Amino acid sequence: MILRKTIDNQHNGLRLDDAIATLCSGISKSEARRIIDRGGCALNAAMVRVASRSVKTGDTFEIGVMEAGRFCDLLLPPEALLYEDADLIAVNKPAGINSQRTPYQLKGTLEYWVAEYFKAQGNSEPARVIHRLDRGTSGAMLFPKHKPAAAWLSKCFHDGAVDKRYLALVSGRPEQESWTVDAPIGKIASARYGIVTGGRSAATEFRLLSIFDEFSLVEARPLTGRTHQIRVHLEYGGTPIVGDPTYGNRPAERMMLHCAEMTFLDAKGKELRVNAPLDGVFEEYTRKLQHLI
Repeated sequence: MILRKTIDNQHNGLRLDDAIATLCSGISKSEARRIIDRGGCALNAAMVRVASRSVKTGDTFEIGVMEAGRFCDLLLPPEALLYEDADLIAVNKPAGINSQRTPYQLKGTLEYWVAEYFKAQGNSEPARVIHRLDRGTSGAMLFPKHKPAAAWLSKCFHDGAVDKRYLALVSGRPEQESWTVDAPIGKIASARYGIVTGGRSAATEFRLLSIFDEFSLVEARPLTGRTHQIRVHLEYGGTPIVGDPTYGNRPAERMMLHCAEMTFLDAKGKELRVNAPLDGVFEEYTRKLQHLI
């Protein structure tokens, strides 16, 4: 829930946390501080993380109020850092974590974790989000360490020069061993996409890897980069991803979609291949299904 309030003369000069607690029913001063600390407050459209900052008449603030228990700090084990050189790092993003800041938070996102990692390395550059994984998707993400690397990496993604390989556990059995879905994607609801005439062109190559009774493990290689592309194309083909809250029909502890590998040429023209292992939940789920064979 996003709350927006404007400071009037009566509240001119208050601390930001006091103003939030006073103007927003049900928000205590301590909760206001937590919202500000995690990056869920914007003052005059700019994020602010200083609770003691004073406000003046005409200022407008927005706060993102998360449901209880939703927020958690992101702590990654050392092995989550998949690769590092002078230009970039690759990180294995966990499922259930936002790739970048939202109106509700900065802390607890992979963007924030990378920025803090850079600081610890003596790098004052921001964490630039060049590409994204959905909150429910796990796997490899790349972050440039400096501005020239960001420009080069952005061009790689824009030109389709990054080969991405995903693993998806789906409901049902594909009719073919390998197939391609070439179907345009467009927005059909506030957070839902679908196959739409006149939508943006989208193509994904798929390959069947294993069959587990009424489930299948497939490999997906997106040739374009549309929002929810793999999820939409699999649902369109009648094999939705297990645990997908929007397009799926089988609940699970997490959405079973994982970016397992990214291959591209680095700035010097040398091939770079980044592999991201499955997390314990995905791995255990498929292990249990193997016993059904």
